[in-house]
Amino acid sequence: MLNKKILILFFAFITYGSFSQSTFPIYTDYLSDNVFLLHPSAAGIGNCAKLRLTHRQQWNGISEGPSLQTLSFHSRISEKAALGGVLFNDKNGFHAQKGIAGSYAYHLNFGRDDALNQLSFGMSFTYVINTIDQSSFTSVIPDPSNSQIIESTNYFNTDFSTAYHFMDTYAYFTVKNLLLSTKGLENSSYDSLNLRSYLLTLGYYFGKEKSVQFEPSVMLQMVERTSEFSVDVNLKAYKNIDNNKQIWAALSYRQNLEKNAVENLKQITPIVGFNYKRYMASYTYTNQLNQVVLDNSGFHQITLGMNMFCKKQRATGCPNVNSIF
Repeated sequence: MLNKKILILFFAFITYGSFSQSTFPIYTDYLSDNVFLLHPSAAGIGNCAKLRLTHRQQWNGISEGPSLQTLSFHSRISEKAALGGVLFNDKNGFHAQKGIAGSYAYHLNFGRDDALNQLSFGMSFTYVINTIDQSSFTSVIPDPSNSQIIESTNYFNTDFSTAYHFMDTYAYFTVKNLLLSTKGLENSSYDSLNLRSYLLTLGYYFGKEKSVQFEPSVMLQMVERTSEFSVDVNLKAYKNIDNNKQIWAALSYRQNLEKNAVENLKQITPIVGFNYKRYMASYTYTNQLNQVVLDNSGFHQITLGMNMFCKKQRATGCPNVNSIF
């Protein structure tokens, strides 16, 4: 049992890396029409309010394998202002974190009704509860450090985000954990209270409506304290069946570019999904390409969504901005 616990913690560290130091792990959820999970400035970005539910499970053969659930919603409350919120539950072995985030975004449109030229700003305020469950820890030799209780800490943090959409081109930039409250963390096991990370997403959408449309994009991540750097290279394709049906697929490749890592993280993620009127569903599978892996079952995720309070589509803009309904 002890060896099993050590293995789980070791491979969880390899999988997450230091990027898990953000509020919740950053996966490829954003490719399932869920950019708001990463960038608060995406709140109310489109012509519909968006409700999204995700469930991600890693290492199906391991009972303590990491899992993550999120429930998010965001919507315009006026021509320029928008609100959003996220509930999340992230469990990794004996460690878990639950949290709630509230976001505010402000959009400035410099274009006409039939075009898109929009600058956006967003702030997100998050409350997180971290727990470590030691109740099942046992030892042949009594260990005074093993309290066999559930230890808990909590903290607040703030993210800042900006975005720019011009016709079919977009860019997002977000600073995660910009202002971190140290209350509740002073006596914790954190080596550093600097959890800041930086996300940059760039993308372009092209193609004719009656054929296949493509959306290549990249996302860059950087952790300030450790100077770790990773990149996602993505390609997403859409096919409209008729006015209210759409199928789509995406392929994402992620690599950690840290030079001194024992083994750099490499992942490939195919995603398939469909939209029917105001509803969407997608399935995500992530496969690690590292030589050392704990389980070959991969990571599985289901995303369900519903678009609400939809308005007329703009003449330009990627599907993240112009949802079908």
